[in-house]
Amino acid sequence: MKVTLSALNTSESSFTPLVVIELAQDVKEETKEWLKNRIIAKKEDGGAQLLFRPLLNKYEQETLENQNLYLVGASKIRMLLGAEAVGLVKECNDNTMRAFTYRTRQNFKGFDDNNDDFLTMAECQFIIKHELENLRAKDEKMIPGYPQAKLYPGKSLLRRLLTSGIVIQVFPLHDNEALKKLEDSWYTRFALKYQPIDGIRGYFGETIALYFGFLEYFTFALIPMAVIGLPYYLFVWEDYDKYVIFASFNLIWSTVILEVWKRGCADMTYRWGTLLMKRKFEEPRPGFHGVLGINPITGKEEPLYPSYKRQLRIYLVSLPFVCLCLYFSLYVMMIYFDLEVWALGLHENSGSEWTSVLLYVPSIIYAIVIEIMNRLYRYAAEFLTSWENHRLESAYQNHLILKVLVFNFLNCFASLFYIAFVLKDMKLLRQSLATLLITSQILNQIVESLLPYWLQRKHGVRVKRKMQALKTDIDATLYEQVILEKEMGTYLGTFDDYLELFLQFGYVSLFSCVYPLAAAFAVLNNFTEVNSDALKMCRVFKRPFSEPSASIGVWQLAFETMSVISVVTNCALIGMSPQVNAIFPESKADLILIVVAVEHALLALKFILAFAIPDKPRHIQVKLARLEFESLEALKQQQMKLVTENLKEEPKESGKEKAT
Repeated sequence: MKVTLSALNTSESSFTPLVVIELAQDVKEETKEWLKNRIIAKKEDGGAQLLFRPLLNKYEQETLENQNLYLVGASKIRMLLGAEAVGLVKECNDNTMRAFTYRTRQNFKGFDDNNDDFLTMAECQFIIKHELENLRAKDEKMIPGYPQAKLYPGKSLLRRLLTSGIVIQVFPLHDNEALKKLEDSWYTRFALKYQPIDGIRGYFGETIALYFGFLEYFTFALIPMAVIGLPYYLFVWEDYDKYVIFASFNLIWSTVILEVWKRGCADMTYRWGTLLMKRKFEEPRPGFHGVLGINPITGKEEPLYPSYKRQLRIYLVSLPFVCLCLYFSLYVMMIYFDLEVWALGLHENSGSEWTSVLLYVPSIIYAIVIEIMNRLYRYAAEFLTSWENHRLESAYQNHLILKVLVFNFLNCFASLFYIAFVLKDMKLLRQSLATLLITSQILNQIVESLLPYWLQRKHGVRVKRKMQALKTDIDATLYEQVILEKEMGTYLGTFDDYLELFLQFGYVSLFSCVYPLAAAFAVLNNFTEVNSDALKMCRVFKRPFSEPSASIGVWQLAFETMSVISVVTNCALIGMSPQVNAIFPESKADLILIVVAVEHALLALKFILAFAIPDKPRHIQVKLARLEFESLEALKQQQMKLVTENLKEEPKESGKEKAT
């Protein structure tokens, strides 16, 4: 029998606060009451059936400053039913991974009716976020107390409250004790060691754990490239024909590390349960809007939006805008080359030490401009992708990543391609590549970690002084924690972190035969990046909501595409070298044919390696096949049971017919 929320008591007088909702200071009382009722109402009445209370009671509001802050939690039963609703996968007593169901809860390892640790805090916060985001308007025409804030059936209430400025923010609380344990095993001791990936997953969720796992894996994978590249840089700088071995190793390396990562990723996500989570029928994203109707696949009531309208927005608005931005990026690049010519001319005329330093200034300025343009374009891309109104979060992320990757690739690498294949100036290419790589790494460390950490430390000191100045008898520990965390910056996801690694991978792989020292700089940067990223996750930003992930998603395809482009680039650079050209002094056509043939052979080798290395280890394939077989067998048994019951009922019905 299916267990429903309405059949169980999911209310508790007290609860553990997991999520904080901050309202604007001037929000009307009727709006607060309406929001509270929608959050605590039963599911069949359109509510979330969660627990909700203000941070301060009436006495505390008189003593402390009232911040319009509210705490959200859920009963244990509500959490377990929510885990079933979102499709969490847990380990069973027979060591298999299965989707959790409340009816079969006793079959799962670690479950006990008296134990509250079966679901991690991150999983509980994810469930609450899922329920809050799926609160949708039904009969309301407007938000009570705000006639201008219109509502229509299917509109996400939380998103409408956020865009209207009624809700300032929604964020999950840190668990200070668990956070301290994680910090001690993660970044407080600066030692060369593996990261506690399982601990990161338990606290921050799978998406962030996969990023740190990939960062660690990519850093260690770069070490062979750095070790081999160092002697090439020191001893055989101008002999480009000797770089054939190095470039070939680079191409094989880039393929093998990506394929091996997929195997390790599958192993991790199977152990975490996210490899088995069914995302095919995921709920619409909170920003999705449309006319309320019935989904023909799931049968659920949700907003519906015609796909042709979305396609029109993509091809008539988004695509022209992206092309315009790419044109502007190329225009800025040409200004950079004009500055290079000016600096070179000034140095040739004077020849002083000051002008020799000035040669690097255009590249540094261009690197800073690139970072600024990338960030401005990111905001525009987010707005456009949201306006396109994608139903699923995965579709939204794919379109956003595609827009940003195209622009960032052109913005960061167009000048290098121009120098390499139009100007054919290898000295300038080395100089520009080194300057862009080092400058971007320094800027990212400052902007992403050091500056936010410094600002957060100053804010923390102010909050502690304010709390010490309050003469109150109440326990203000939770109050202080919420006040401190609500002013922290919001972590916007792993997008920028993956993008930084993607561009770094491009600098290392695209022009390896010109600047083999790039891998060494990348390794040095990434060792500090691990600690700075860990610091910002734990102490700079609010705790992000956990998000289940089975892989690094579209970024895997992005890295693989970059490795294919690197084959073409490195073969072309080797073919342009004076030593290779000296072999074919008269027939350039033969040289081009040989370079193209080598390039095709290396591409074929890459695809053979990719095919030969399975994406999932053998033991994972066996476990997945066994689960699929057991699911089919269970379905057959269920069908046979129904047939048997129908056969038993047929004689009774025929007997009744004879009697009549």
